[in-house]
Amino acid sequence: MRHKVAGKHLGRTTDQRKSLRRNLMNDLFQHERITTTEAKARAIRAEAEKLITIAKRGRAHSDAARGVHARRLLLARLNNPESVAKVYDELAPRYETRPGGYLRLLKLGPRKGDAAPMVMVELVDREEA
Repeated sequence: MRHKVAGKHLGRTTDQRKSLRRNLMNDLFQHERITTTEAKARAIRAEAEKLITIAKRGRAHSDAARGVHARRLLLARLNNPESVAKVYDELAPRYETRPGGYLRLLKLGPRKGDAAPMVMVELVDREEA
């Protein structure tokens, strides 16, 4: 029984799972669109949206200490200064009027090798290249 067991293990140890989530979120924030399996996308969706919300709240307050605290929280979770700068300086202002729902999951069908369900995760309101 899985009583009070939160989250998905994704067939990995704790360290591997943390690294996978961190890498997927960094790639998502850098490229604004990634293709991955549905299970991995669902595992990172909530955390990625929370990080954007943290950045929005850090920018919204006039108190400089809150902005520094928000950046430090982002850096602790992403461990990549470039991703932190992009989330804080580009994505947070883009979504300042949006109350949530910053990510979109588009189903792509099964992967050819093992028939794993694939999805494209992208940020909504992103600029097309």
